[in-house]
Amino acid sequence: MKASLPSRYACLAGCLLFACISLPFLASHAWLWPFTLICALLSLVGLNDLRQSHHAVRRNYPIVGNIRYLIETIRPEIRQYLLEGDDDKLPFSRAQRSLVYARAKNESAEKAFGTLNDVYRPGFEFISHSMLPADTPDPASFRIAIGGPQCRQPYSASIFNISAMSFGALSANAIAALNQGAKRGRFAHDTGEGSISPYHREHGGDLIWEIGSGYFGCRTAAGRFDPERFAEQARDPQVKMIEIKLSQGAKPGHGGILPGHKVSSEIAATRGVEVGEDCISPAAHSAFRTPVELLQFIAQLRELSGGKPVGFKFCLGHPWEFMGIAKAMLVTGIVPDFIVVDGKEGGTGAAPREFSDNIGVPMREGLMFVHNTLVGLNLRDKVRIGAGGKIVSAFDIASVLAIGADWVNSARGFMFAIGCIQSQSCHTNKCPTGVATQDPLRQRALVVPDKAERVYSFHRNTLHALAEMLAAAGLEHPSQLKPKHLVRRTSASEICLFSQLHVFLKPGELLNGSIDSEFYARMWRMARSDSFEPEPGEAPAIKPVLRHKETTPA
Repeated sequence: MKASLPSRYACLAGCLLFACISLPFLASHAWLWPFTLICALLSLVGLNDLRQSHHAVRRNYPIVGNIRYLIETIRPEIRQYLLEGDDDKLPFSRAQRSLVYARAKNESAEKAFGTLNDVYRPGFEFISHSMLPADTPDPASFRIAIGGPQCRQPYSASIFNISAMSFGALSANAIAALNQGAKRGRFAHDTGEGSISPYHREHGGDLIWEIGSGYFGCRTAAGRFDPERFAEQARDPQVKMIEIKLSQGAKPGHGGILPGHKVSSEIAATRGVEVGEDCISPAAHSAFRTPVELLQFIAQLRELSGGKPVGFKFCLGHPWEFMGIAKAMLVTGIVPDFIVVDGKEGGTGAAPREFSDNIGVPMREGLMFVHNTLVGLNLRDKVRIGAGGKIVSAFDIASVLAIGADWVNSARGFMFAIGCIQSQSCHTNKCPTGVATQDPLRQRALVVPDKAERVYSFHRNTLHALAEMLAAAGLEHPSQLKPKHLVRRTSASEICLFSQLHVFLKPGELLNGSIDSEFYARMWRMARSDSFEPEPGEAPAIKPVLRHKETTPA
């Protein structure tokens, strides 16, 4: 132990010694000044390392120990720019980000010399092509009508829209750029649960107003839902749809809080809270507690909004809870106009690590469960389904539409389009590109007209790529994509169609009682319309969804 002391303190001792010895010679040897100052400063750092009590490494290795913390600080940047492979998804790979950047800038996204993907790796996916390709369809036709029989103002939506991101999570300039791009491209911009800010309204792009458990923009002083304030905003012609947020993929079942010191006058006015007070989003809604009450709330919002489409967004958790909502549709006759399935792979500004990593169902499994449940109840033609979760490319869109979605949402894809570099500093208020910050100086770097053009271009070029993929598959519209068109390699010597890999219920199968899938049969028995709790007497143990032969025609 004594032998290690000289090496541990050698740097500090050397700096102190040089600074002291060189002092008498500074007047006659001017070239010593820089070296003396550096050694003096390092000596002060070393003495402070010995004095501080927070970091044991610095106490044991004064001066030198700081190198560890310096490298740890810049490690993400070193990895991203020097060590990361093109296909290392952390969470988005360099290849994915480069694709978005190229399309946003109207640059060629073509590549030479063939694919870099290992096409014999289990899990590799592709879309099968036709021997008789179709003419390339017009991407402007890639729209769907959202609004069921109970809706008086249906909305014609693009199949590719901006997912929920609030003002407060994103900067004012980021919101303005996204909305201006959406306006030009005729696609929708989800407000996120932070309500409708002046920057959402500035350029007049179509809005999907998200209502979270905090009821921001339509709340009473006590934080409850305020029907009058809701109606006032919901009847604005710019608001095309109303989306109730039940949960978020990146942190399902978790509330949120915006600390009071971040609640500026703009955010307070937008959300309907007091300046400087903590802005709290509870984990659960106060306007309803049962599936039936949720549907009654949907009917209330539809009426207050003047008959606009109303639906809900959620990340699938307990399967019987969603089936309880489906049973409530049969009991009440109230049907949402749409359901958005958010996958656990979705993003967020900040979330506990355990929630991001280990809670919630991934988007594809959640999507297929929702789709199957509605098909099994003969309700699929009345309810549109949206989906979101790491969608940035045309193949991402096609693969989700093929298994049950009517449209898709993307958040981080459009963040890349306006300059996000995946620094993963959204929660620090120090976003280097001005996207996810409220710092006025940082967000000045984001020039709204330039980034709005990139939002428009990314959307347009991605849908053009989708049109070319559809033509290669012999299809004319995204709605024609089915599970039989999507293929996955399951082993080094076998590939399977998605129609073979997954369970797909027959129309009305849940109603007639002859349910082939034991999993769906069990969840249906457990579901209750009067409570989110499972039916008494049914053990909540869940078997994994079994993969078996195709149950419906592809």
